[in-house]
Amino acid sequence: MITPVIYTKIPPSDPALVAQAAKIGVADLHEALGAVTGRMLLMGTRLRPLDPSKRIAGPAVTAFNWPGDNLMMHQALYLAQAGQVLVMSNGGGVQGALWGELAAIHARDKGVAGLIAEGAVRDCDALLAMGFPVWSTAIHASHPDKRGAGAVNVPIVIDGAIVNPGDIIVADGDGVLVIPPEHLAHAVKGALERGKKEEEIKRKLASGASLFELMNLREAVAATGAEIRDTTWQQDRAK
Repeated sequence: MITPVIYTKIPPSDPALVAQAAKIGVADLHEALGAVTGRMLLMGTRLRPLDPSKRIAGPAVTAFNWPGDNLMMHQALYLAQAGQVLVMSNGGGVQGALWGELAAIHARDKGVAGLIAEGAVRDCDALLAMGFPVWSTAIHASHPDKRGAGAVNVPIVIDGAIVNPGDIIVADGDGVLVIPPEHLAHAVKGALERGKKEEEIKRKLASGASLFELMNLREAVAATGAEIRDTTWQQDRAK
């Protein structure tokens, strides 16, 4: 049961840290958060970018819409400020497009960073033409009502990840990551360190090094107990 409520504000975030996160890939931030936390904060594979070349980062303005309805999307869009990311759900159904061209025009003009939608979007040709960043779980042209109960700026679940209002959303061609503000500095620091290490590996690869050796994987393979046979599968079977 939805308790209709609209919060007009979200917690503040560190704009310098958010700007740093915007320059870092989702994969590196995900890895920096660790095996458990990183998986918990990574949204599922149903969320796909309309344009995989886009990259965004910003604090979340959340909206839960009644299935088939996008009234609370409009309320969230009305409240959203420049640099923020609209994050919304209708429970994941495809009926009633959550987003379209007119909403994107207004969001772009307000400086909204992008949209994450567990639900359908439409007018995709126009969205691509204007370059507004969108990640969604579906594309469907169906009419949305504007009368359903819902909530704005409350915790919601988006494709398996909990998003609290003000959490930092980072999205690129690899997917969508939600980072609570208290984890952002750690994630950025770890991702930058990881990036430096990978640059060094790239330089060694360019000089002819083996990735298998650089990553010290020989011992890891040996630990699995796998037997290495210096022959082909076919020759072994023929014995």
